[in-house]
Amino acid sequence: MTTLQDTVPETGPTASIITNPAVLRLALVLTGIVAAFGVVPAIATDYWLSSIIIPTIVMGLAGISLNLLQGYAGLVSLGSAAFMSVGVFSAYNLILRVPALPLPLVLVLAGLIAAGVGTFFGLPALRIKGFYLGASTLGAQFFFQWLFTNFPWFSNNSQSLTISAPRLEFWGYDLQSPVGRYLLVVTVTALLIGLAFLVVRSRLGREWMAIRDMETAASVLGIRLARRKLQVYAISSFFLGITGVLWGFAYLGTADAHTYNLDKSFQVLFIVLIGGTATIFGNFLGAAFIVLTPILLDHLVLSANIAYLSDQGAITNLQRVIFGAIIICILIKEPDGLSAWIRRGAGALGARLKT
Repeated sequence: MTTLQDTVPETGPTASIITNPAVLRLALVLTGIVAAFGVVPAIATDYWLSSIIIPTIVMGLAGISLNLLQGYAGLVSLGSAAFMSVGVFSAYNLILRVPALPLPLVLVLAGLIAAGVGTFFGLPALRIKGFYLGASTLGAQFFFQWLFTNFPWFSNNSQSLTISAPRLEFWGYDLQSPVGRYLLVVTVTALLIGLAFLVVRSRLGREWMAIRDMETAASVLGIRLARRKLQVYAISSFFLGITGVLWGFAYLGTADAHTYNLDKSFQVLFIVLIGGTATIFGNFLGAAFIVLTPILLDHLVLSANIAYLSDQGAITNLQRVIFGAIIICILIKEPDGLSAWIRRGAGALGARLKT
């Protein structure tokens, strides 16, 4: 027999803890740390670490870098890969010419060099915006691709203009193995995620969002538009520089100017659009989509046994058409990105727990 007490929802300390957003976020963060540093290295194979998990994390970090600029400040950049290339070539030359530098310091210095370059190429944002600003940032993409191709000094006078990843080690620990490279990537990414959260939740981040929402009103409120715009270009490029080092050294093992071409810049842009703007963790959803979808399409082609219908070039083009169609469908169905689905699902779950 059901009593009145049985029908009353639980409102004690347990229920309030379960439905407290801060507690839930803390629990998710702790779960993610345990999974990233304990579970994944223990159970993932070398193939999963080297070919799937590492590129997904690095591209998610690239998405965060651009999202700081585009999602939180409302500015545009179509040359993200250029600043990634600045980071990897800077790190390579720092290790080559100053071998005493420890790896963490190399990463920071490479990021700072990319930040300086990004600040310079962000100067047009003080006068123009929108499409014209996006077009101006393409200058960085083409300039650095030309620079690293025509000046062999940056690649230590290599005949192929290709740089090879140096031996990765820190405090005597060898990071050359898949697990070592994964731990390097996930540690750097975790630190930069924490930095990104601190920035977007600070006064600086709030002023970026004010500029994004209404630039004129932000100026009336006393926000220094020029300084804030250059700062966001610098911070975004700092993240991209470190991301470029991780992509070249921890994932590919080698790099050249064409590794960070315009296609890579558009991949980073698609990650932001698919994952959702003005979000941090949504970028990893977009990165997983960018990395995993081509692999899935390859397996579908093999399982359907249609590779014999045409040459490999036609199959590759067909995969790109399907990939593009999927992106268009996602953006039409959910313009706010995949992270919006996660937020709605979490909201529905919280509402059910409260009842």
